[in-house]
This record gives sequence, C-alpha cells and structure tokens, in this order.
Amino acid sequence: MNKTALITGITGQDGSYLAELLLEKGYRVLGLIRKTSNPELKYIKHIQNQVELTYGDLLDSVSLVNVLGRGCPTEIYNLASQSYPGESWRIPIQTAEITALGAHRLFEAARQLCPSAKIYQASSSEMFGHVREIPQNEMTPFNPANPYAACKLYAHNMAHIYRESYKMFIACGILFNHESPRRGINFITRKVTIGAACVKLGIKNAPVLNEEGEPLVKDGKLRLGNLNAKRDWGFAGDYVEAMWKMMQLKKADDFVIATGKTHTIQELCEEAFGYLKLDWKKSVVVDPRFVRPTETGPLVGTAGKAKKILKWEPKTDFKQLVRTMTDAALAELK
Repeated sequence: MNKTALITGITGQDGSYLAELLLEKGYRVLGLIRKTSNPELKYIKHIQNQVELTYGDLLDSVSLVNVLGRGCPTEIYNLASQSYPGESWRIPIQTAEITALGAHRLFEAARQLCPSAKIYQASSSEMFGHVREIPQNEMTPFNPANPYAACKLYAHNMAHIYRESYKMFIACGILFNHESPRRGINFITRKVTIGAACVKLGIKNAPVLNEEGEPLVKDGKLRLGNLNAKRDWGFAGDYVEAMWKMMQLKKADDFVIATGKTHTIQELCEEAFGYLKLDWKKSVVVDPRFVRPTETGPLVGTAGKAKKILKWEPKTDFKQLVRTMTDAALAELK
C-alpha cells in the first residue's frame, strides 16, 4: 500500500524538497496551503500536478480536522511556521499563534482523527539560544533567546507531551541552519548570494527588498548586521532526507541534524563575492538596523546520533552550498 504524507508548509524551501523526495519514493503527497489571493507556488510548480494541494491553516483547528479527516495521512510533516527569527521580534504574537499553537492544534487534530499517523515536528537549533555548551547535541539544555525560539520550544515540548501521554509517534528534528536557492529572501545566505550577484551584474539597486522595505542592494551597497555571528550551515536537500529517515523508525525520537562546522557571516561574504572575483569589503556595510537585539550561539550541532541510528550524514559542504546559491542568484537576476 502506498503511503500518504501530508506536508504543512509545502510551498517553502523544506516542504518543496521534501515533496520531491517523497514523490520519488512513491508516496501520495498532500500539501497544506493557506487560502490567499495569490498563493506562492514557485518552488513546487514543477511538481504541482503530482501533489494534491488542499486548503487549510494552522491558525484554524476546524480546517485541520477537515484536512486530516479527508486525507487520512500515514505521515504528517509539520514544516509550516513563521520562520524568520528576526521577524519574530516584530510579530511575536503571530509567531506564537502559528509556530507554537499551530503545531499544538495539529497534534490535537491528529490525536482525534488519525492517532496512528507518524508526525514529524520541525524543531530548531534556535532553541539552544544563549548556548550552555558547544557543540550542541540532543541532551544540551535549551535556552531560547528570541520569540521564535521560545515558540519552537513550546511546540517541541508539546510534541514530547503528546508522545508520552497519548503514545503518539512524534519525531522532532532539531535542525541547524539549512539553506538553498529556495531559502526565503530575509535569510542571510540569500541576502549575501543575491547581493554578490547584483554587484557582479552591475545592479546598483536590487529588484528584491529587505525587511525594511528597501532594495537589498542600495546604491551598490549590501547592508548587513553582525558579520561575526557564526552559524552551522548545511544544504536543505540533505536535511529533508534526515526528516524522512526519522519517520521510518519504529519509535519516535529527537535528532540534531547539523554539519558540525561553523562559519561567520564574513566568511559567507568572502566565499560568495570571492567566487565571483569580487572584493566583498567594497560592497558590504554593517547597518545597525540589522543587528539582532540578542545574538545567539555559536550554534553548532553534533549529529553523531543521526549518523549512528539514521545512517545520515550531510553530503554538501559549505563551499558547494554557497556557490550553488550564488549561481542560482545570478541566473535569477539575469
């Protein structure tokens, strides 16, 4: 019997890569999308006729009950959230409604309608926040430093409560930063690679806007926050494979998914601009508006448990990742 998977957040980076993977494995794939006047489907356009899109919203329990009742999924991947940590300072209540309570609504709807369905909850390395140890693993205490991280931790804790209290299968993937050409524009890897592509192509004012509503590159300058912030960056396409592997286990568990290597934002600039034979120092300026109120980290994960139990390891290194994203940005802007 073919498995049926429901993916919330199917139109995003992780959702689109996961949908491709599950289709390859012969799944029937259902995708939850919100009813908006202009749904953003560009990352799943090439597979749109292979997936079944269904309207629903993590803010609305009734819609979740309807979707689960109709679709009867055997696996549920909860990837939908307000996913910008920086943005969560501006819209903390909305972040809580979607990222924290949205997951809780989904667990409860699944408990009532398909309690035997396996659930994947997208937890986040941001939950480690002001880190208590370096590197971080599944036993490291959480210490969230922004509203987004606190909301992710609420959902993570509720996953454990439903797992223990109702004997539901809810696996939690504590994913460290994972990037791709499909990453949202407000994420630093996309800002830097698009910025480098703009400078290379002589675009003085970028056609895409930053979170302040200004051109990402303005008057030939890319404005960024703290260049010394360190991140553990991997490729999203590798990480969705880990999600799927977690769901094939007999017993639900938590796994850190990471590369175990950190790079600063300055190194990211050096790699992207250097790849295009440019000097990043001539084009990148630090803008206090983009410095987070509190900086977390250094966030760096150790994925030994995933390697041992899931037989998972990242395939794409930092240099490959940045170059792929830079090439994609060039193609997009051309």
